[in-house]
Amino acid sequence: MWKEELTVARQAAEEAGKILNDLFGRVKKVKKKGEIDIVTEADLRSEEIILDILGRNFPNDSIITEEAGEYRRLPERVWIIDPLDGTTNFAHTFPFFAVSIALEIKKEMVLGIVFNPCLEEHFEAVKGKGAFFNKNPIRVSRARELRESLVATGFPYSVYKDPQGVMELLKKMVVHAQGVRRPGSAAIDLCYVAAGRLDGFWEEGLKPWDTAAGSLIVREAGGRVSNYEGVPYTPYQESIVAANPYIYDAMMEVLNI
Repeated sequence: MWKEELTVARQAAEEAGKILNDLFGRVKKVKKKGEIDIVTEADLRSEEIILDILGRNFPNDSIITEEAGEYRRLPERVWIIDPLDGTTNFAHTFPFFAVSIALEIKKEMVLGIVFNPCLEEHFEAVKGKGAFFNKNPIRVSRARELRESLVATGFPYSVYKDPQGVMELLKKMVVHAQGVRRPGSAAIDLCYVAAGRLDGFWEEGLKPWDTAAGSLIVREAGGRVSNYEGVPYTPYQESIVAANPYIYDAMMEVLNI
């Protein structure tokens, strides 16, 4: 099931990845969408090729994408796209960024692809079929104690205005986990949880395109995903906790102390 959609999504991610690699280290146009939220020519060109490929193959589907907004057509089929997750990293030639493409059918995420073209890392999942990294199956880690776990987080763009809440959560986790990282791409952070490279991840202030693909990949790799309140996660919520099933409860306890 979803074989055609997966094939087209892979093509779109790979073509967009070529554009990002071509522009990596050569970006000349950077615009601000907010105080610390930026968009580059790479975001726009990557998005353009994805929209072209999806539009030619599935002209009736709806699309939600970070830069161009929403194309509302067939409401039961929605593509959720981030053409460049980790724009700030990309602009600073920090090689931790990705293309993220997900498909939602009747309010349920059924397909997700995250591709870091700089590192040639392909992550993907189809609902009920498991999660894969470069065509090899992946599972979340077996770490059973938070104090022996490596976890990651991210900061919302509003952090410069109101850092207190975000920093309080960070301080709590720093003293309970073995290590905390802040790489700068929620899509890849989630995939690294799925692959067992990270044991858990939390963040707030996110948009659907940040997590739609990655959250499915975590679930298909055997992980648990919710919001801060423990409600099963959808990409339309603004907080996320993703972890292997052994440390999930411990992470939730720390975040809600």
